[in-house]
Amino acid sequence: MTAAPGTPAIGPDPAFARRVVTDAAERAAELLATLPEPALRDPAQRARAGEAKNLARSVRSRFMRLHGEAVYRELTDGHTLDLRLPELVAGAALAYPGLVPSADELLVERARPQADKEGLEIDQGIFLREVLRSPTAGRHLIDAMALPTERALGLLPEFRRTGELDLGSVRIERRGGAAHLTIVRTDCLNAEDNRHVEDLETAVDLALLDPAVTVGLLRGGEMTHPAYRGRRVFSAGINLKSLHAGQISLVDFLLRRELGYINKLLRGLRVDHAGAWHTPVIEKPWVAAVDTFAIGGGAQLLMVFDRVLAAADSYVSLPAAQEGIVPGAGNLRLGRLAGGRISRQVVLWGRRIHATEPDARLLLDEVVEPDRLDAAVDESLERLDSPAVVTNRRMLNLAEEPPQLFQQYMAEFAMQQSLRLYSEDVIGKVGRFTAAARATACATARATARPSA
Repeated sequence: MTAAPGTPAIGPDPAFARRVVTDAAERAAELLATLPEPALRDPAQRARAGEAKNLARSVRSRFMRLHGEAVYRELTDGHTLDLRLPELVAGAALAYPGLVPSADELLVERARPQADKEGLEIDQGIFLREVLRSPTAGRHLIDAMALPTERALGLLPEFRRTGELDLGSVRIERRGGAAHLTIVRTDCLNAEDNRHVEDLETAVDLALLDPAVTVGLLRGGEMTHPAYRGRRVFSAGINLKSLHAGQISLVDFLLRRELGYINKLLRGLRVDHAGAWHTPVIEKPWVAAVDTFAIGGGAQLLMVFDRVLAAADSYVSLPAAQEGIVPGAGNLRLGRLAGGRISRQVVLWGRRIHATEPDARLLLDEVVEPDRLDAAVDESLERLDSPAVVTNRRMLNLAEEPPQLFQQYMAEFAMQQSLRLYSEDVIGKVGRFTAAARATACATARATARPSA
C-alpha cells in the first residue's frame, strides 16, 4: 500500500504506531478547528480540509493494515467478547484515540444535515474494512452480529405468551406455526431508516427464537401516504429524507442492516440450543410477498428469501446509480440470480422489472393477481413448513454464497459505502429527491383536499 505524500511512517511497534495515529488525528482536528463549518467553507478552505483529512486517513489505513488484528484482539479480549458494531467502534474510540470518531464527535456530527458534516464515518469505514478483511477478526465480528439482540431477548417471553407484538415500524404476529412480519411505516411507504432496522432485526430475532414458529413471512402493510392510501406497499428502500437530514448512519443502518437482520434471514441466528453441537444457528424458511413495489433496499431483501411472491401489478427496482450509494449486498447477489447483463441494467441504468415481464421470473417465484396474493402466501407457508426445507436451504445458501465471499464483500462495502455517503453527487441527488418528493406530496395533498365550504 502506497502512503500519501507526507504521511508519517507506521512501524511494527504497536505503541509507537498508536501515538502516530493520535498525533495525525490531532493535527487534522486543529486545522479543521481554524476553518468555518463545512457548509460555509469556500473552495480553498474545502481543499485544505480535504488534504488534512486525507493525510490522517492515510495514517489510519496503514495502521489498521499492520495492526488491525491486534486491535480487534485487544478490544474483544482475545475474541472472548462478542461486540456488536456500535460497541466495537465505541471501544476503539476509547482505546485508540484518533482511530475512529469519539462519542462526542459523533454527537455533534449527527446533529448536522448530511451536506454539513465532516464525514467522520469514513474513519469508521477504514477501521471496519480491515476488521472484516481479517479471516479471524471478520469471522468473529460476523458471528457476534448473528447473536440475538438484547431487546429481542427481553421481549421474547411476551411474544411467546401473546403471539403478537407491535414494535413500532414492524408488527409481528404468530398464526399457527407462521410468524407474519408486517412493515408498518405507513406514512413513508415503508422506507427504511435507523429505527426501521432496529425493529426489523428485533422481529426477525423473535421469529427465529420462538420454538412455536416454523416459517416466516415478510409483507408490507396498508399505507396512509396520500398517493397510496389503503394499498399495501412492500418497501420504498432507504428513506432519502432521513439521509438528507443526516439521520442514516453507516454503523447503525447500512452495516447493521446487512450484518444483522438480512444475514440472519439468510444464515440464521447464533444461539445456544439443543442441537448447537452440530448446527450452531437456528434457521427457518422465509417467504416475501410484494405488493405495489420493492424499491432499493426492498429489492435487496428479496434476494435472501426462500420464496418470493408478487402481485401482478407490482415491480422491482434497485436505483443505486440514481441515488449514488451502493445497494447493500445487492451487487453480490443480483448477478447470481439474474445474470450480469440484467444486474447492470438494474443497478447502473435504473431499469424497473415489472412482475409480468419474463425477466421477473429470475427474481420472483410466483406472480398472481392482487386478490390471489393472500391465498398464494398461505400455500407457500404451508409448503415450506418442513425440517427438510430448513436443511436444504442451508446447503443451497452455503453453495450459492459462501460465508468467506460475503465477508470479503462486506469489508469493501464498509469502505466504499462510507465514501459514497459523503460524496458531492449523493448529497446533491438526495437534496433534489427530497425537494421533489416534498413538492409531489404537497401537490397530492392539494388535489385530494376537500374544497372549502
